[in-house]
Amino acid sequence: MKTYDALLQPVEKPLHTEVEADQLNVHSIETFGTHDGPGIRMVIFTQGCQFKCLYCANPDTIALKGGYWLDVEEIVQKAISQKPYFGKKGGVTVSGGEPLLHRKVLKKLFQRLHEEGINTALDSNGRLIDQQTKELLAETDVLLLDVKHINDDWHHRLTGKSNFNTLKVADYRESTGKRMWLRYVLVPGWSDQEEYLHELGQRFKDFTTIEKIEIQPYHKMGVHKWEALGMEYGLHGVEPPTQALLDKTVAIFKQYFREVKVN
Repeated sequence: MKTYDALLQPVEKPLHTEVEADQLNVHSIETFGTHDGPGIRMVIFTQGCQFKCLYCANPDTIALKGGYWLDVEEIVQKAISQKPYFGKKGGVTVSGGEPLLHRKVLKKLFQRLHEEGINTALDSNGRLIDQQTKELLAETDVLLLDVKHINDDWHHRLTGKSNFNTLKVADYRESTGKRMWLRYVLVPGWSDQEEYLHELGQRFKDFTTIEKIEIQPYHKMGVHKWEALGMEYGLHGVEPPTQALLDKTVAIFKQYFREVKVN
């Protein structure tokens, strides 16, 4: 079986060379997304991620090598062609993989989208927080921040990384006063512990920028992708959450957040 580390090979060319400063490494594009930010959206999935989520539904986006290159202006024109479908709320969401790995070029993309009057959203696990991240967030109308677990030990078990930067990104976003949604994957036996659900709520209950938290029930629809890639899936035997568990989680989160939604 291949390991994640075996797939995390450097790209054959740097992500942001001088020649390619206006190109984005794209895995795929969804043209009619309804679960990735407000309204109807064009969703761009970038290539590459530093997290190693055991339940990743798109393991083919993890490796830095792969995807295809698109010019920023080409993406903008695609968005303009779909603008009639966006309405007042919709727009473009960049997801992944982890889009913060492409934060420099994404800043340019979001600036151009704003010039065309198109709303921008970023679906991120918050892996990186630096000046370039802050500049990108300034151009991001809605941040969809994926908090994998509030407890750092459990976060390591689920993703292979600390949640330190994720929480720093949340704090920074709050300091800017700009819109944020939280997203939480509910995995039985892994991220459903009642005490930690309360701890997550307590951590964010006083944030004024958080409009909602979205619960994303664990599913097994991506298992076949792991098998096709020759990678060992780490959650064999884990079943999706029951309705009772979903109801309990919703009830807990409603004590802390203005809106709780199950995707």
